[in-house]
Amino acid sequence: MSLPQESLLQSAQNGDRTAAETLVVQNSGLIWSVARRYFGRGVDPDDLYQLGCLGFLKAVEGFDLDYGTQFSTYAVPKIAGEIRRFLRDDGTVKVSRSLKERSAMIRAARERLTNALGQEPTLLQLSEETGLQPEEIAAAETATGTAESIQKRSGEDGIALEDILTDGGMEDSIVERIALKEAISCLSEREQMVIKLRYFHGLTQDKTSKILGVSQVQISRIEKKALTALRDCI
Repeated sequence: MSLPQESLLQSAQNGDRTAAETLVVQNSGLIWSVARRYFGRGVDPDDLYQLGCLGFLKAVEGFDLDYGTQFSTYAVPKIAGEIRRFLRDDGTVKVSRSLKERSAMIRAARERLTNALGQEPTLLQLSEETGLQPEEIAAAETATGTAESIQKRSGEDGIALEDILTDGGMEDSIVERIALKEAISCLSEREQMVIKLRYFHGLTQDKTSKILGVSQVQISRIEKKALTALRDCI
């Protein structure tokens, strides 16, 4: 271990936040190398990296300079352990087989109607074709769709979900990003649906209102209430 890193470790363990952030930057390649092992498991790569950073910072805190081992040797299992714990406990949303089948039926119906009509079917046409309510269609497509980054800006005001996070230190930010995903699950079913359609799938308030069968004004009201609840929760 080089003296500069040893010095940074000592400073970080003494509460120097800048030293801790410098260590993360210097070891970002190591963190990514561990995070890549868990790609393809339903969690965004950036989120895996953030989890890895959290594990890395725990390694910084717990490493004993008198161990006589390389810090990276100690850090790798800490990084991997944090990611595995998240995947095991709360990471990947479990989508039921019935919901997957419903989503497949909706996709097939949309394709049939698009071919027959020569254009994308309306929600009403899709609802009539499948016999499902608009909210059932939205729930199936949201649960099985691919979520985008919380950094994606959506909405008329250009808001991103990460904007509700505080400006704390690096570790605080990482913890809050993870907490954000957990906080969303505490919202009502309709609020979750609005947040996911608006910010994870990048739909406008107008498109979201058509999917949920309510007015755009109602979507705006639900969205503001949900964002306030998320801020309060975090």
